[in-house]
Amino acid sequence: MKKIFLSLALFASVLTACKGEKKEKVEVKEAVKVEQTSVLLNNVDVATSVLYWKGAKPTGTHDGTVTLKSGSLMVKNGSLEAGEFVIDMTTITNVDMKGSDGAANIEGHLKSADFFDVAEYPMSKFVITKVEDVEGKLAVTGNLNIKDITKSITIPAILTDVEGVSVFKSETFNINRADFNIKYKSKTFFKDLKDKFVDDLIEMSFEVATIK
Repeated sequence: MKKIFLSLALFASVLTACKGEKKEKVEVKEAVKVEQTSVLLNNVDVATSVLYWKGAKPTGTHDGTVTLKSGSLMVKNGSLEAGEFVIDMTTITNVDMKGSDGAANIEGHLKSADFFDVAEYPMSKFVITKVEDVEGKLAVTGNLNIKDITKSITIPAILTDVEGVSVFKSETFNINRADFNIKYKSKTFFKDLKDKFVDDLIEMSFEVATIK
């Protein structure tokens, strides 16, 4: 059944929205306790690794990127065993309006206390806790930390080797910002917004490569 698709990239501020197929958010569970054995590797190329985001409100969409502060991928015999991505929230960038005052406004709003409050919480993190092979793709479970909340999610991904470089790419997945207590114009928290809301769903994907 077709519905109005409001894919919110949590990372957007005064987003615009679009119509399309309704997408489901990933299932959110309580964080999994894990020994961070991969963190000491620090072998992720932060210059080429990125988190993509896309978000919406009833008038359209915006998209952009966030870079990594550091990261590790533990790969053994071509198989992903563990990993950790430290996401630098101070680098939130809007791409579709790049170079304009509009982009600067969106970036500033996303960094404010309305959304990610980067002054208080400059880093987010994704720590891989389990990797399973499902029909030729990876089902990667990990603890996603945003602000002061950590939840366990499972995302689809692939791992490839490109001339000795391990490249981790997730498929696009959606999280609900309400799970991380981000309330600005959220229909989860406010019931009288009418068409003045920002969608709770955030569209995200990772592309992470190791240092050659």
